Amino acid sequence: MFIVFVIGTAGSGKSLFTSAYSEWLKVEKQDVAAINLDPGVLALPYTPDLDIRDYVNIESLMNEHLLGPNGALIAAADLIAEQVKKLSREIEELKADIVLVDTPGQMELFAFRASGPYIADGLTKEPKAITYLFDSVFSLNPLNYVANLFLSAAVYNRFLIPQIHVLSKSDLLPQEQVDRIIGWSVDPEMLTMDIDNQLKGTKRLLGLDMTHAIHRLGLRFLLTPVSSKSNDGMTKINAAFERILTGGTKFTD
Repeated sequence: MFIVFVIGTAGSGKSLFTSAYSEWLKVEKQDVAAINLDPGVLALPYTPDLDIRDYVNIESLMNEHLLGPNGALIAAADLIAEQVKKLSREIEELKADIVLVDTPGQMELFAFRASGPYIADGLTKEPKAITYLFDSVFSLNPLNYVANLFLSAAVYNRFLIPQIHVLSKSDLLPQEQVDRIIGWSVDPEMLTMDIDNQLKGTKRLLGLDMTHAIHRLGLRFLLTPVSSKSNDGMTKINAAFERILTGGTKFTD
């Protein structure tokens, strides 16, 4: 069994990616299971094999504890951690080769609370990895792209498990813009040049300083463009996971 946690900022396409990749794997004759770990989601583009909403009810938490939506989501994240052993048994019973875990829409609920790494570690001791989604439309601005680099590095620091990086919703941009963002992930000098040319004042200085800082860490953020609409890029993503399974790499393309 191989577990893949799908993580990204709100609106980056986590659920659509989970749905599309799951269907792609089924076509490839892979035994795959999809898990919804977002207790606040109203509708999903796939039918989860395990749904955290069966364990945690946001509306009930709001009513019982007089919480607002955000407070209820925070409480839910901690309640999920209490259910981790039961969830682990259910995941084992699925007997899937690959398990895709669709994490909460608000990334901080999973990535930046103490319960997140605890849940990730407790769900299974089998090999696991993270897919971090860079929203293509958001990342088109070089300062936004650099901010996503920092978020991705922070996620890796929280979980310390292999991580790959996806440029999601790539079909929403012209190919030349997709190529530009991919170029930033490959060539730091190209990113520095575009920050220099496109940004001014404090934003320019901040972008340059953040870029230099992230690359001094020695982490690689090679992006693979993926479209959940056309399935472009799925073969490359699958190959990256296979390399993780065989080689145990921390960061990959």
